[in-house]
Amino acid sequence: MEHAAAAHGHGEENHVESFERARLAMWFFLASEIMMFGAFIAAYVVLWSSAPGGDGTAFDKHHLSWKIACFNTAVLILSSFTMVKSVHAISKNNRSKCEDYMVLTAALGALFLGVKMYEYSLKFADGIGPDTNVFYGCYFLMTGFHGIHVLIGVILLIWCAFYVKRMDNHHYAPVENLALYWHFVDLVWIFLFPIVYLL
Repeated sequence: MEHAAAAHGHGEENHVESFERARLAMWFFLASEIMMFGAFIAAYVVLWSSAPGGDGTAFDKHHLSWKIACFNTAVLILSSFTMVKSVHAISKNNRSKCEDYMVLTAALGALFLGVKMYEYSLKFADGIGPDTNVFYGCYFLMTGFHGIHVLIGVILLIWCAFYVKRMDNHHYAPVENLALYWHFVDLVWIFLFPIVYLL
């Protein structure tokens, strides 16, 4: 009996160590992503601040719709809430509810991408592309890379929603790491929205 208890304790100890390793690896990955998006944003701000005052063509962005972007911001904020609920559900060993919340989060991410594609289509219909001016070159670069990250997140959410059936309240590192990734994606957009649409 004592041997079984010791083995159980040792197993939990190994689980905690693997959980912390997985979390640390995700933080290192996110740090590299922060540097990449930070470089994009810094380059944009430098270009914007150094543009000649009388030259409005380089940063002409009157075709942008802040209302569409505001709606998409609300969608991502809501998706962060549903992602938090999914982590809370699996921590309570409620795998069914965790799966539901992850599917809902993926649906919100897909909605964000759909709205972004609609926004892109409006630009292309007006003859606007990455080569239109400096602003739109930065716009398509930053929002495009962000959109790719959202798409990756949606794919991982759908995969994890099926995989969660094998997890319990002691082994849910993939859900928590996915939540960290999703919150990072949302946070990047929180920075991009005012800088791109309101600055």
